Formats: sequence, structure tokens, C-alpha cells
Amino acid sequence: MDSQKAEEQLKAQVHLYNHIFKYMNSMSLKCAVELNIADTIHNHGKPINLPQLASSLQIHPTKINSLYRLMRILVFSGFFSTVKIPNNQEQDQDQDQEQEQEAYVLTTSSKLLVTENPNCLTPFVNSLLKLDFVSPGHMLGDWFVGEEVTVFEKAHGMAFWEYNERNPEFNELFNGAMACDSKMMNLVIRDCKPIFKGVNSMVDVGGGNGSLARIISESFPSMKCTVLELPQVISNLQGTKNLEFLGGDMFQHIPSADCVLLKLIMHGWSDEECVKILKKCKEAIGKGGKVIVIDLVINEKKDTHESTETKLLFDMLMMFVATGKERSVKEWENLFLKAGFSHYKFNPLLGLRSLIEVYP
Repeated sequence: MDSQKAEEQLKAQVHLYNHIFKYMNSMSLKCAVELNIADTIHNHGKPINLPQLASSLQIHPTKINSLYRLMRILVFSGFFSTVKIPNNQEQDQDQDQEQEQEAYVLTTSSKLLVTENPNCLTPFVNSLLKLDFVSPGHMLGDWFVGEEVTVFEKAHGMAFWEYNERNPEFNELFNGAMACDSKMMNLVIRDCKPIFKGVNSMVDVGGGNGSLARIISESFPSMKCTVLELPQVISNLQGTKNLEFLGGDMFQHIPSADCVLLKLIMHGWSDEECVKILKKCKEAIGKGGKVIVIDLVINEKKDTHESTETKLLFDMLMMFVATGKERSVKEWENLFLKAGFSHYKFNPLLGLRSLIEVYP
């Protein structure tokens, strides 16, 4: 029994240490983006060995072994992979000499870090792993016994959106992160065509710089698309033939349309605030329209462990920066019913996010 108890405690120690040092995964990924490792491997055009990678990245000679260690954890985490390539050494070398060497290649995940990839997520990494976002984590314990509304406010002395307004560089990075996230919609827009059938006009509420609305307007050229956003966000943006930008406040008024789109809006607000937003949406669509919500839906029974963990981490992020949260199916249903909607349909076709059709 003593041996079993010791083994259990040692296993628990591994679990504890794993989570203590897990931030190293994030920092290693951030470093890979800062060094442009994915672009370097992509531009090399074939598997690249450690000396070639170090040379291309202009790594200091004393830190080549450190680069190997960085790549080792990134390979272990699935961001890169290794293959064997022929060794360039002369054939008359000792026969015991290794005939192959290890070289690095991209994985599906690191291909999303290549700049020329239209779905590049590098801006998301740069923004969400910026110190402004990460440092509030040190204040979480103090926040629980304090009066501040969010952890971000506890750390920075102001709400997230005020901080955005006061720090243009941070705001630009954040908007870039949201834009590149929206571009991933390109991957599934063809599957959404039945959802937009019969929709002649759409308002993208809180649509940022219009990345998602542009994708939809290009895919459905006969649809009139409007991005409703705060005036300061859209002041320098140009529309197209079927896309326009409108300054406004979703809590005050949403223009009439067949469809109102809410992408990653609701998870940033409390239940009470979400009901107010949904009621404004209901006014905008009248009796014959619908609301489309693109957001996370927590479903621990059906989701994979990684998907559930990622959604729960998103939920913690919302607790850090906003008054919102990630919601379960039941919690979403409660919001829709409280706002006066009659029925809804969940479509889990957007990776982590679901597309929810909500009807009056």
C-alpha cells in the first residue's frame, strides 16, 4: 500500500509540474513566431536541418544547441515535425558514421503561421500572447477578493476596451487578431450557403474591420452587407458595391435586415447584456428574419478533451478581460428564450465555434 501511495503521489507531482511549466509551451510558440521559424522552413522549400535553420535565422553560434531544445519542445507539441534526410558527409567516412540526419518540416498547425497563408494566425499569437494579455494572470487571486469587475482591470487599472482606446498599438494588434480569426471562415463558407439562402440583407454587429463581412459579401454578391461597429473602429474603412460600414452602438439600435450576424460578440457580455443585444436583433429582423450567432458552445460530453480544454481556457480569458463567458447549450437556450425568440438550431461546423440560427 505504501508503494502504491508513493506512486500515486509521484504521478500527481508530474501532473502538478506539467501545469506549472505549461506556460513554457505558449512562450515557445511566441518565440517561434518572433523568429519567423515557420516562414523560414516554408521558404527553404524542403526539409531543413538544424545548422541550416540556425544560419537562416542568424542564431548566435553559442545558442545553436538552445535552438535545438526549442525545436524539440515545438516538435513534441505538434507545431513542427522531423524527417530523416541523407547526411552530406563524404562516403569514405567511417562506416559507423550516421548516414542520415534529422530535418524539420511544417505541420498543419505551423502552416497556419506562414505569412503568405491566407488563413495565417500569426497576428492572433502576437496579440493574445502579448504581455498586456498575459500579465493579468498574476492578479487572479487578488481579483477574487477585490471589487474590480475584471482581472484585466485589476492589473491595468481600467477596463479592456478603455485600455484598447488608450493604446493604439495594442488596439491594432487586437483588431488584427480578430480579423485573421474571421478569415478562417473561408474554410467553411461553402458549407454555409444553405444557411444564407434567401437572405438579401445582413448586418454584421460588432464586425470589426469587416473581414468576415467581406468574405460573405464576396460569396453572396446579391446580398447587401452592413458592418455595424463603433465609429472610431471603422473611420478609415472603405466598403464595396454590396458592403458598407455604419457607425453605431448595438445597445441603442441595429438597422433592419433579413439577418443579423453576431460573431464572437455574445461571449464578451454578461447574460443581462446579451439579452439586451438579442432584443435589439429581434427588432431588426422583424418576423421573417433570423439571427446567426457564431460562438463557442461548451459540450463536454461530445467534444474531444482538447476541444473542451480550449473552450474552458477561452472561458477563463473572458473572465480576465470582459463580463462574459463561454456557454453550454442550456445557457444559450436560456438567453434566446429570455430575449423572446421561439426556436433555434445549433450547427457545429466551425471548428471550436458553432453557428447557431435563432428565429423569432
